[in-house]
Amino acid sequence: MTKIRTLIVDDEALARERLRQLLVNEPEIELVGECADGQEALEVIRRQAPDLIFLDIQMPELDGFGVLEALNGPQPVIVFVTAYDKFALRAFEVHAVDYLLKPVGAERFEAALVRARLRVGTTATPEVNELAAAARPPGTYAERLVVKDGAKVQIIPVAKLDYVEAQDDYVALASQGKKHLKQQTIASLEACLDPNCFVRIHRSYIVNLERVARIEPYGKDSRLAILGDGARLPVSRTGYARLQSLLDERK
Repeated sequence: MTKIRTLIVDDEALARERLRQLLVNEPEIELVGECADGQEALEVIRRQAPDLIFLDIQMPELDGFGVLEALNGPQPVIVFVTAYDKFALRAFEVHAVDYLLKPVGAERFEAALVRARLRVGTTATPEVNELAAAARPPGTYAERLVVKDGAKVQIIPVAKLDYVEAQDDYVALASQGKKHLKQQTIASLEACLDPNCFVRIHRSYIVNLERVARIEPYGKDSRLAILGDGARLPVSRTGYARLQSLLDERK
């Protein structure tokens, strides 16, 4: 029998123990590791190449969505383990993603494992950015952004993001004097950011309102947003209306 190489990722020791107990009597499962955080999980995934991961969503530093976003190469089957509310669970169902709701029950676990067996070797990874945005409760937004640089993973706190520039199917994230290239469209990233703090000022630019020092005219019907570090970003007519409205609210 070919074993299904399985990894448990959860920052709660009791949750890991519960999953381990449920897996112990499954003869086709080979447990290749347990991880308490997302960064550790990435290292184990690179070394062990699991077929199946039981993945907690809410973890400090690098959450479950961040782990998936940072993966390279063949994608394992994912069963999310979550304490999220019904809004998020509906999002998982729409995206055809399996999940277990904490505390994990034996019957529901068995159903998820049956589906996972069928998907091993055949399933595709869901669109992580879309899933993450859909699964957040209303009024909550990303706190960190994950950027892959080869085998390295960098986490950028959203509060330290100065602006975003679209570059085809990528975005350049400007933060603390550096630019980091991330494979994501500017529209999907915009949906992850708090609209009270970040505004789309141009089809190719999103800016952190805290970084805007002033707005200057630039030719006919166009303007520039001048940031505190001297960066100069184009502002479209509709972008100016959005930007001015938010800046007026802060006065």
